[in-house]
Amino acid sequence: MDILSAIIYIVLFIIMMVFVFSIGMLRRYMPRREILLVLAVAFLIGSIGGAFFLQPIYEEMPDLASSFEKSMPNNEETLYLDLSSSVDTDALRQDVSSRDGFKSFNETSISIPMWHFNEAEHDYFEEIVGNIDSNYKNYTVTADRINIELADNYTSSQALKTFSDWYKLVYGETLSYAQINAVLVVDSTHLEDFEKALLDKGIVASNIEGPIQTTVNNTNSSMLSNVQFTLLCGGVGVIVALIGIYMDSVVPAYRRFRKTMNTKRKR
Repeated sequence: MDILSAIIYIVLFIIMMVFVFSIGMLRRYMPRREILLVLAVAFLIGSIGGAFFLQPIYEEMPDLASSFEKSMPNNEETLYLDLSSSVDTDALRQDVSSRDGFKSFNETSISIPMWHFNEAEHDYFEEIVGNIDSNYKNYTVTADRINIELADNYTSSQALKTFSDWYKLVYGETLSYAQINAVLVVDSTHLEDFEKALLDKGIVASNIEGPIQTTVNNTNSSMLSNVQFTLLCGGVGVIVALIGIYMDSVVPAYRRFRKTMNTKRKR
């Protein structure tokens, strides 16, 4: 939300509170039992004003809180990407590495979905996978999936090719799908640019770590829910109405207090 829109929304909420205050000041002209009705109306107006005018601004608080981190040139954000094997990782690497703020791009592992193994098949894959390629840094075999960590400077396309060649030789079939796990490190000041560039390719980071994301997460965890924030704004409306209702009593009392304090000072 731009600053002008935020200012307009705040002004509109203030106007609603002025209206609530005016209703409260009409207490002298209405029966005493109508005060509860005035407070109910004030709560309703405050809740509606908060939901429509202040809540959109309140929801922008995480981005506002992270604006300082975005301006720090030495901060880095780490984006964890889960890519389909149909993605051209070499082209993706060239694209992101040519952009301002790029730090590094590494393909860390591949995950190959398989059928549901029986015990013998599970033991067989646990024994044989490490012998397929020496660049398999580490691997795990689950009930229906093989996860392979890649050695440094070894790409997912190379790892998939060696595994696919072995699989076709042994089973006579080709692999149709695998998931590639990659890590992209960027300068915090350019995080939004990289997120947009990835989104244009249909890629969304599964997780982001760094100063910006930490600030956003901390702010989100401390924020009120939409319902709580709306109720709080309703409470503000009630307080404003009460000020209006008792203004005739508060102002004279305040003046007497100031007069008493000034008298004591003179003495």
